[in-house]
Amino acid sequence: MTAVSAWAAAHLDAWDRQQAAYINRREDRFAIMLDVLAETVPADALVVDLACGPGSISTRVLDRFPRMTCVAVDYDPLLLELGRHALARHGGRLTFREADLWDPAWTEVLDGRRPHAVLSSTALHWLPADVLARVYRDAASVLRPGGVLMNADHLRQPAGRPLFEELGRRDDAATQARDHAAGALSWDAWFAELVAHPHFAPLAPERERRFAPRPPNPDLGLDFHVSALRAAQFAEAGPVWQHLDDYVVLAQR
Repeated sequence: MTAVSAWAAAHLDAWDRQQAAYINRREDRFAIMLDVLAETVPADALVVDLACGPGSISTRVLDRFPRMTCVAVDYDPLLLELGRHALARHGGRLTFREADLWDPAWTEVLDGRRPHAVLSSTALHWLPADVLARVYRDAASVLRPGGVLMNADHLRQPAGRPLFEELGRRDDAATQARDHAAGALSWDAWFAELVAHPHFAPLAPERERRFAPRPPNPDLGLDFHVSALRAAQFAEAGPVWQHLDDYVVLAQR
């Protein structure tokens, strides 16, 4: 293992702790996703980790299922480079590919392969409604018949449900307070350490250029995601796991 890979692996561990501070029961999310995979796709399935960041889903899939392979797709050059170094132990079973989900041509990174599953976590909430709906259609177009899509994310409660909204806010605040007190970094502190590293620092300006013009988080709710998946011609769609306003949405092609 090179010095960069060793540092990246340690910083990926810090990523997991940082993310868990913002997502209570994050590992429970991943566990249900993997359990659904075990029941719905073949042992040698091809899995797309969509908007993958540094590959959190991919590494859990590959650790549990020794015959599966993953294509991890993202547009963030810093997180892709971190994942390539941190998860090099997976060898040819994990491929990181750069693609912008705002571009309908993003599916070309699959090189014509048809995945058995498309998984995403804590990422698609950044897409506006029209882009998200089209990404779901794109995913449906490349998935094999019977293939599954799962999206794990905070999906905010609709207006008019103040108790539900307040419970979600309190849970978020308590989770952050607990984990930060235990040493988890904030997003800003974690990112500052990444861009301070001499290997990763040169990628920071390009990341800023790519994401500066993007609109703010649109906060689309569960109903929108389910409706968009059904409109994308998935045969079934709905939540398969929930903790307050945190969901895993499952759809089958």
